[in-house]
Amino acid sequence: MPRIQKQAPRVTPLEPPYDDTTREALDLLGPPIALFRTLARRPERARGMHGWGSYYLSRRTALSLRHRELIIDRTTARCGAEYEWGVHIAFFADKVGLTAEQIRSLTHGDPTDPCWTDPADRAVLTAVDALRDTADLTDPQWTALTTTIGEEAAIDLLLVCGWYHAISFTVRVLRLPAEPGTPTFTDH
Repeated sequence: MPRIQKQAPRVTPLEPPYDDTTREALDLLGPPIALFRTLARRPERARGMHGWGSYYLSRRTALSLRHRELIIDRTTARCGAEYEWGVHIAFFADKVGLTAEQIRSLTHGDPTDPCWTDPADRAVLTAVDALRDTADLTDPQWTALTTTIGEEAAIDLLLVCGWYHAISFTVRVLRLPAEPGTPTFTDH
């Protein structure tokens, strides 16, 4: 996984007290973590991010919660976005039943690691890696993906993976420090 040196944030996230417009935008995004407080420096940007991102973080997609989190965790790990990876591991790993071995594999391993026994999990992780490496899927990768999770979920996978590339770029470039209580790549 790519490594970045711990550095001070390049842009200072907002701190309370917030004006009404900023508070409303932050309320849409969720807990006031550093990423959201940075996006809310321009409330209209925060509202726009909420509109697109909230759909893909909801249960309204064709993806299961587990597959959504596998996509996010693998994408952010492959992009070296330790901040976002840590937030998702802290809040969702237990909810989706990730084992310590699977968390290590998401960060440092491969979809063929023995901890991935479910063909759908393997297909999802293989697709994420292929998208990261080539921005495409081969016909066999597409077939494995759609056979295991369905076409609608496969389309949602493409969009979630792309979304979290953008989030990964943002948190890396901004040098956001880990949220309190979230793990780092070296913890697993």
